[in-house]
Amino acid sequence: MDDPAPYWTAVRAARLRVADLLEELTPSEWEQESLCRGWRVRDVAGHLALIPTVTTWDMVAVAPRARFSPDRVNTLLARRQGARDPADLVAAIRGHADSRRTAKVLDTRDALFDTIVHGQDIALPLARRLAVPADHSREALRRVWAMGWPFHARRRLAGFTLRATDTDWAAGAGPEIAGPALALLLLATGRPAGLDTLRGDGVGRLRSSHTYR
Repeated sequence: MDDPAPYWTAVRAARLRVADLLEELTPSEWEQESLCRGWRVRDVAGHLALIPTVTTWDMVAVAPRARFSPDRVNTLLARRQGARDPADLVAAIRGHADSRRTAKVLDTRDALFDTIVHGQDIALPLARRLAVPADHSREALRRVWAMGWPFHARRRLAGFTLRATDTDWAAGAGPEIAGPALALLLLATGRPAGLDTLRGDGVGRLRSSHTYR
């Protein structure tokens, strides 16, 4: 990125929005399942609290127990952090909102989409609204679309045109799937909930596939 300042301003804002939301939750809501499969709300919060401080060694240390699967490593660390007191997790997310670091084996270019998407993973199952500026969702969507693993969005959504209706972003070719950039971001990261506010000839076709049921 040519000028990283706007990016990290967006990351900071996203982290603080999530912290604000978490601060409002009831004890029972912390235990609810999130949109992130197998993770409770507190596990998602644990992940977000950990990312700015996690080290490569932290990840290597749990790798044998996780059978060297990156997904399992992520889950083990998220659940470990998620066991902390909710107030501590909120404080950690707030305290590291300005952080520009993470483990060397991870990529700081993922910080924005990671925070935005996981914020929705918390909010949507709880029927809570977590607003995200369209330009922030657009930048997150650009990153997810450009990368391969773990989402492979371009491959999974090949044959469709995706078009944001609230900001300047479009990609692909084929039947159109149109809607807010945030909904497209959820779709691109494999969340079927992203389909609920999307429209176009491609939506029905995508729903009939095995990818988004």
